[in-house]
Amino acid sequence: MKVTKVLLLLNDMVYESTAPLHALRFARCYRKRGLEATILSWGPMGAVLMKKNKTGTQNYDAKVQECLDLGVKIKCCELAASIIGMTPDEMIPGTEMITTKELTDMLLQYTEEGQLIMYL
Repeated sequence: MKVTKVLLLLNDMVYESTAPLHALRFARCYRKRGLEATILSWGPMGAVLMKKNKTGTQNYDAKVQECLDLGVKIKCCELAASIIGMTPDEMIPGTEMITTKELTDMLLQYTEEGQLIMYL
């Protein structure tokens, strides 16, 4: 079976890890190859990637926007976001907050279809 979709799972600290950069770079590369790419942040600190107007040495907002412009879907778990007090209006426009049920359904869908799931 040929892989047509890639799900990149992100659960790591944004400012202390290369995982967010890898997720964004991999998603960009997969999209440029014509694959459907989704970044799914399911941990509280991973949800920070979707928060707009972050400060720090990395310009994550621009990198997230570049992925969105390429058609990468970027989602975070509402439970993870709520743990750190993040609300949907604080998210970078174009990113999406999903329920735990939607998250688990997505994991099952990718498994059933034999698609690629990467954990970063």
